[in-house]
Amino acid sequence: MAKNEPVRLQKFISQCGIASRRKAEEMILQGKVKINGKTAVLGDKVTADDKVYISGKRVVMPKTKYRYIMLNKPRGFITTMSDERGRKCVAELVKNVGERVYPIGRLDKDSEGMLVFTNDGEFANKVMHPRNSVYKYYRVTVRPDINEDQLVKLETGVELDGVKTAPAIVHVVHKEPGRVVLEMILHEGKNREIRRMCEAVGLEVARLRRTQIGGVKMGMLKQGDWRDLTEKEVKNLLANPLVNGRVI
Repeated sequence: MAKNEPVRLQKFISQCGIASRRKAEEMILQGKVKINGKTAVLGDKVTADDKVYISGKRVVMPKTKYRYIMLNKPRGFITTMSDERGRKCVAELVKNVGERVYPIGRLDKDSEGMLVFTNDGEFANKVMHPRNSVYKYYRVTVRPDINEDQLVKLETGVELDGVKTAPAIVHVVHKEPGRVVLEMILHEGKNREIRRMCEAVGLEVARLRRTQIGGVKMGMLKQGDWRDLTEKEVKNLLANPLVNGRVI
């Protein structure tokens, strides 16, 4: 941020790596944020000369380098950095990163696979923003079987809570008696969307694993392990490669 260039408060907080813009807006609405001693409101802007506090602690632009982390999340962990109910959080799996990083998007407790963390709030906002339509790739095991009608419904959209889901790309990877493995490619990120879509067409999800985000594949990273993304991978997170008109 240029020294005298005013920016929206929630953007400043996200640039500091404290939280996403959405979470920052919640903090402002809850009265946790002050600017130069005055309680902030949505719409406030700040410059580098202003003193911003969240819950009494000064917020400053980080001097540390931005970090971009890939984690292979196991089942049983919730995608949050703390939990009042004492449940296992993904924060436990990235506590040795050396920087405070936050997840971009989420996977539910029973799902596993690729999660990306960063302390770069602006980048996180780009990945999550609907206009960028970043595709996510999932390997989904369903029961008991799937027919053509169910496939068409999943691909064209399923009505959830009165709203139709965006079109998806669905491929049958493997079939055996009582179970089918699907590849599902979506760019929406609604809560438990794949599970709810499958349930709506009469399928039970036995396993759900995210394998790729944008142009970056999780590869052979072991469950519970993390690694830094390369500079090329950071750029490719916003890429949606196509071959013969199909996202890959």
